[in-house]
Amino acid sequence: MQYVCDAPKGKTWFRIETEGEAMHESRLMGHTVEKYFRREREKAVQSWRPERPNAIERDIGLEAHIQREMPLFLTLRDREGNALTTAMLPPGGKDRGGFRIIIVAASNADPYPQQDAAIAALGAHFGLTLDRNRCFPYGRQGA
Repeated sequence: MQYVCDAPKGKTWFRIETEGEAMHESRLMGHTVEKYFRREREKAVQSWRPERPNAIERDIGLEAHIQREMPLFLTLRDREGNALTTAMLPPGGKDRGGFRIIIVAASNADPYPQQDAAIAALGAHFGLTLDRNRCFPYGRQGA
């Protein structure tokens, strides 16, 4: 995992960088971020167009390409390292029209009541507005 930014009350946002980290996050949080991570990574790999496709060094630059093209998968942790919230932001954290930002707590619960300030800190870090109506996919059910 890679450090992204601090949040209030000793919490920290980290970027999930590997499939193993995504699998661990899915287990800790009881949701399917692993499935989304795997699917988005595969899309990024499929979009790779090496400069010299038949050369032995054809995959040089592949990982950098994946990092640029893949959405950001993030986890919010407390001081003890407990997973609190998972987020999927657009590639590079840059707002792209039509990209569906997703932010959920354990078991796809609403993270906003307890993590609103931490989510706002993440939004400020990337220059994104991460309001509940836009980012919590289950917000309209029963609301």
